[in-house]
Amino acid sequence: MTVDALPDLLIRPEIERALREDLGRAGDLTATLIPAEARLQLQFVTRTAGKIAGLRCAELAITLLDASAHIKTYVADGADVRAGTVLAQVEANARLLLSAERTALNFLGRLSGIATLTGSYVTAVAGTGAAIVDTRKTTPGLRALEKFAVRCGGGMNHRFGLDDAILIKDNHIVACGGVTAALKRAREVAGHLVPIEVEVDNLAQFDEALALAPAVIMLDNFSLADLRDAVLRTAGRVRLEASGGVSLNTVRAIAQTGVDAISVGALTHSAPVLDIGLDAC
Repeated sequence: MTVDALPDLLIRPEIERALREDLGRAGDLTATLIPAEARLQLQFVTRTAGKIAGLRCAELAITLLDASAHIKTYVADGADVRAGTVLAQVEANARLLLSAERTALNFLGRLSGIATLTGSYVTAVAGTGAAIVDTRKTTPGLRALEKFAVRCGGGMNHRFGLDDAILIKDNHIVACGGVTAALKRAREVAGHLVPIEVEVDNLAQFDEALALAPAVIMLDNFSLADLRDAVLRTAGRVRLEASGGVSLNTVRAIAQTGVDAISVGALTHSAPVLDIGLDAC
């Protein structure tokens, strides 16, 4: 699959921050063992199969330290790869390339891990019509990159931040005095382009929300029977999103109830890093 790349304007500040963190106050002390003008050729290689995301992050980690580096990529973000796949080849100043190595691999492995896990969920619900979507349970400062990785895995993005949409959750309902009160207040303050979603915990709350027809109703920790019941009661009038405790073992059964989307926090908060190395050619 092809995924539109994020602009460097969004990526670069995060890579710069990570490089500054790694270089510390005195730079790479170990790299000074290498002759200053030495050149080195290495390649990014997968050690396990998965989906790739974050190649541009790896490139920037290197070129921000060595503008003379030559990088040739062989796959694109969103690609499915086998163990042993060469993703890219790099030729650069040896000191600077090794100083950038860990930052490049941290981003590439982390984002590819998210894409890989997302792909597993997307595969698990194939043919059901349900979309796999992420949440705001992301690493602080890295949300745009991690949500990009979800798209590389075939998933879809939920809201990016608190200003994208009105999402009325359980504590908002308590603070407002109930589902109806919260939804009526939302209608009063939402602009005409602002979608409204409400989270409900049971069918009684669901019926209350459905009567006011928000854009989306989130069914939190519903049983399969109650999910099916909610789908029947809705009859397509609003979009339904299932959430809460979703795993690879349960996601297909949830999708088969007929919900439109399934939100999975694990995509970004629990994805294992994809094992990728920077090895000699």
